[in-house]
Amino acid sequence: MTSLMDLPAVSECTVDGCSYNHEHACNAAAVTIGASGSDANCATFIPLGVKGGLDRVVSHVGACQRADCTHNSSLECTADAVRIGAGADSADCLTYAV
Repeated sequence: MTSLMDLPAVSECTVDGCSYNHEHACNAAAVTIGASGSDANCATFIPLGVKGGLDRVVSHVGACQRADCTHNSSLECTADAVRIGAGADSADCLTYAV
């Protein structure tokens, strides 16, 4: 991968309580998928009333810490796109697969 636009897009985010969520789309420039616990949590999730992020929806997966995921190659996501939503945590990568 050579640029941010080459990284997998966040195709959907159903976490209404996240500052980066805008009408079920993510407007963070990039998200990090974390490796805490047994699930693949969205480490970019910020539960604040203040909205953040870019003026337009262009979010991509900047890093993936789940080395055990099928889509992980050298800590980068190789899925075509990812979905973020409620799982074991408030915001999880629903594309995560082992």
